[in-house]
Amino acid sequence: MRTKIDINKLILNPLNLFIIPGMIYLIINNYIPMVGVLIAFKQVDYSVGIFWSEWIGLENFKFLFASRDAFIITRNTLLYNLAFIGLGTFLGLVSGIFLSEIASKACQKVYQTIILFPQLFSIIIVSYIVVGFLSTDAGFINNRVFGPERTVNFYTEAVYWPFLLTFIHLWRGLGYNSIIYLSAIVSVDKNLYESATIDGANRLQQVFNVTIPTIKPTITTLILIGVGRIFYTDFGLFYQVPMNSGRLFNVTNTIDTYTFRGLMQFNNIALSSAAGTYQAIVGLIIILTVNGLVRKFDRDNAMF
Repeated sequence: MRTKIDINKLILNPLNLFIIPGMIYLIINNYIPMVGVLIAFKQVDYSVGIFWSEWIGLENFKFLFASRDAFIITRNTLLYNLAFIGLGTFLGLVSGIFLSEIASKACQKVYQTIILFPQLFSIIIVSYIVVGFLSTDAGFINNRVFGPERTVNFYTEAVYWPFLLTFIHLWRGLGYNSIIYLSAIVSVDKNLYESATIDGANRLQQVFNVTIPTIKPTITTLILIGVGRIFYTDFGLFYQVPMNSGRLFNVTNTIDTYTFRGLMQFNNIALSSAAGTYQAIVGLIIILTVNGLVRKFDRDNAMF
């Protein structure tokens, strides 16, 4: 007996055509470059080309991990991202809750716009705003806060930058995070709040017993997305904002900036590729591990 084939199922639905540009972008930008992982295992000789260069196995990785740089860039990347995820989640959630409590929709939109505005700034603009505050000669802090008797050269003092970079990242990302949490909060069934009010719960108790448990899937998803990129950093934040100051490399050098400097300043394409491959592999292991733990204890909130 022959099975009839529905021709309509073999033809793309017009709505599916919208997927094609995204698929083309992913293939060109994400999948084709994966062939470049071969560079990490070769001694690149431009006279013969990348594919015909000598295969040296793990020698580039050995060189990377034999230096102190591997520890520094791994430490900085992980610790900064852990701080960004933890503080960003907390501040975004708190801001979203505060915004949801504003009765006036007009005021709510004004506050949303104000805290979202830094997200729209180019990192170049942000870096020059920071210069305006921290510059030794004309900076606001040195001239108006400390005064001439206590001038601090921030671009040579590494001790300040973990706090400065964390503050700048949170300042830029607060608006985006708060709006995501606000959109989740406003979708909570209002009957739950009415029931809690009848039971005698105050606003703080309603937050901890109604709001946060209800939007738990959103919180978990955003944390997992952050963990998935825990081995990646905002390149502009760590390269442009500190003005690529060599005196600050100990606290500003991450895997992304190390890869860029190895490629652009030292022309070491193989070592840069090894650092990028290390970044991708460890990042994949971390996201699989964390998602596995979430799935074990709360399967409904796991990403896959």
